[in-house]
Amino acid sequence: MSRSVADDIRAGLEQALAIANDTADPAGYRIRVPASVDVRAIRRRLGLTQGQFADRFGFTLAAVRDWEQRRRTPEGAARVFLLVIDREPEAVRRALSPDAVPAAGP
Repeated sequence: MSRSVADDIRAGLEQALAIANDTADPAGYRIRVPASVDVRAIRRRLGLTQGQFADRFGFTLAAVRDWEQRRRTPEGAARVFLLVIDREPEAVRRALSPDAVPAAGP
């Protein structure tokens, strides 16, 4: 293995550790958006019907149905939001509560 390859691997590992330890400069790395998200599994873990899931998180019922039946795939931003819902549902609930959402401007 050449010196530059070993240096690249070492730098990558150091960056991964910095990210894991929350000491990395966010400007130095990009998030990895999952290629797919199992919407049905997320919804079921939360114990919600399709309608409740759609209402709680601002999706249309049709979109939730289409995602679960694989007629459509959530776009990038929706996949990220679904991942956050899966990992931190209470944080999303708090952020979307009426008390947390600023009123519309004049």
